[in-house]
Amino acid sequence: MQTQLADFIRDTAAGREADEILRKCVHCGFCTATCPTYQLLGDELDGPRGRIYLIKQMLEGGEAGEETRLHLDRCLTCRSCETTCPSGVEYSRLVDIGRELIERRVPRRGGERMLRWVLRELVPRRTVFSAALGAGRAVRPLLPATLRDKVPPLRSPGVWPRNAHAHARRMFVLAGCVQPAMAPSINAAAARVLDRAGVALSEAPRAGCCGAVRFHLNDPEGARDDARRNIDAWWPAIEAGEVEALVMTASGCGVQVRDYPYLLAADSRYAARANRVAELTRDISEVVAAEASRLTPLLASARVAGRPLPFERVAFHAPCTLQHGLRIRGVVEGLLGDAGFVLQAVRDAHLCCGSAGTYSLLQPELAQRLRDNKLSALQAHEAQCIATANIGCLTHLAGGTDTPVRHWVELLDACLHSPGTDR
Repeated sequence: MQTQLADFIRDTAAGREADEILRKCVHCGFCTATCPTYQLLGDELDGPRGRIYLIKQMLEGGEAGEETRLHLDRCLTCRSCETTCPSGVEYSRLVDIGRELIERRVPRRGGERMLRWVLRELVPRRTVFSAALGAGRAVRPLLPATLRDKVPPLRSPGVWPRNAHAHARRMFVLAGCVQPAMAPSINAAAARVLDRAGVALSEAPRAGCCGAVRFHLNDPEGARDDARRNIDAWWPAIEAGEVEALVMTASGCGVQVRDYPYLLAADSRYAARANRVAELTRDISEVVAAEASRLTPLLASARVAGRPLPFERVAFHAPCTLQHGLRIRGVVEGLLGDAGFVLQAVRDAHLCCGSAGTYSLLQPELAQRLRDNKLSALQAHEAQCIATANIGCLTHLAGGTDTPVRHWVELLDACLHSPGTDR
C-alpha cells in the first residue's frame, strides 16, 4: 500500500512504524473473513481492511471525526486478522496508533468520557475493584440484566499448597487486577498443579494490573506505569536468579506483559528489564505442558484409582489472546484430553466471544451478539462444562449460560486433588 504521511507524523517513531505496517498491506481482504465485527455488521469499515484505510487517511492528514472513532472503537483487537493475513500486517500495532491519534483529534465528551475514566481508575486498582464488586454482589438481584451478568457470584478462594517452600524451583504468578476478586481459585489451582510437579508458585506482593486495561482505554502512560511497577516487583528475584518464570493464568495479561519491550522501548531505565521480563513470561499452559513428564503419571494414577472427573464432556473456548496474541493453539486441548476429558468440537473457534477486556461494557450490544454466537457453538454438543484460559472470557461467557464455565487449570487440579486438600 502506497503512503504519503503528513508532516505532523512522518518523522516520528509512530509514523515510521505505521508507514512500515501500511506498506505490507496488499488489500487482499482475507482478514475480513475472520473479523468478528465484519461478520456481524457486513460493513467494510468495520473490518480490518476498512479500518486500515481510515487510519491511513488520518495519517495522511485527511478528515477524521466521530464516525472514524466509532469504527475504531468497534474493533475488538482480537488479532484474528493477524493470524489470517498472508503478508504479516501487524494490524494491532496500527490500530493502537490510530486510536491514540483519533483520541487527540476528536476528544470524547459527556457520559462516554466519564465511563472510560471510571473504568481506567476502577478496574486496575485491585482493592477498589474488589470493594466495588462486593457492593455489586450485595445488590445483584436489583441490578439490570446487563449489569447483573457482569457481577459473578462469590467463589471459593481455593487452597494454596502448604509445603511449597520446600521446592527448589520457584516461579511468580501474576495476580492481576480483577481475577483476585472474581475468581481467586484460579491461581490457587495453578499453584496446586505445579506443586505436584515440584514447582513453588507465589504472587509478588507489589505486582498488580498488567496494564492492558489502561492501554486499551487509550491511556498508554498509565499502562507504562503499571508495567514499571510490575517490573520493579519482580526484578529483585529475577536479578538474583530466584525465579525461573513469570506465569500468567490470564492469557490477556500474558499478551500485555510480553509486549512490555514494545511499551517501554523508549525508556532507557526499563527497556532492558522489560526485555528480560518478556523472555521469562509464560502462559500457564506452556508451563504445565513443559512439566508433562511429571504430571502425566499422576493423572494416570488418579484415573486408575477411580477418581471421578468433575465433568466428562468439555468444550474449550480458546481466548483470542491465547490463540492469536500468544499464538498458543492446541496445547490446552491436549492437556485436557490427556487428563481424560472428552473435548467437544467447537465451530468457528477462531472468533472472539465479545469480552475483549472492557469491550463488553463499552460495546454491550455487539458483545452480547458475539457471546450468544459463541455460546451456541460451545454448547452445540451438550458439553457439561465450558473451559477457557482468560478471566474476562470466563466472566463474560458465564453471564450468558447456566453451563459451568471454569478455567481449564481448575479442571486439571480437580483431577489431581480431592476437594479441600493441598496434596
